[in-house]
Amino acid sequence: MDYLLLLYSNEDGWKQMTPEQQKQGYASYMAYTEALKKAGAYKASQRLQPVAASTTVRVTDGKSQVLDGPYVETKEQLGGFFLIEAADLDSALAWAARCPGASHGTVEVRPIWAMDPNTDQTYRALTAK
Repeated sequence: MDYLLLLYSNEDGWKQMTPEQQKQGYASYMAYTEALKKAGAYKASQRLQPVAASTTVRVTDGKSQVLDGPYVETKEQLGGFFLIEAADLDSALAWAARCPGASHGTVEVRPIWAMDPNTDQTYRALTAK
């Protein structure tokens, strides 16, 4: 099963680190990525640009509203993700606990909902005649 590990932290924390701390932090993420790859669990990952670069879209009464920045104020921002394959939730949680982001923020573990019409039972039930 595939799981998305969503990494939340205070994005200003990186700026407050010394260059040596940043170097160590980067190295820990690279080591984590390599561990995922060696275990065959790695599927994808990306780091996100700061929340100030985001745009929020909402449709209300059929009209699109576009807002600069995030819609809600939070202390932690979504900063990146890892898409992994794990045997079960316990395995995904174990990978999340090993993620460097868990030591300075939050890692949300979310199962991926398959949208394949050949294997998705919900899709087949909704489209059955």
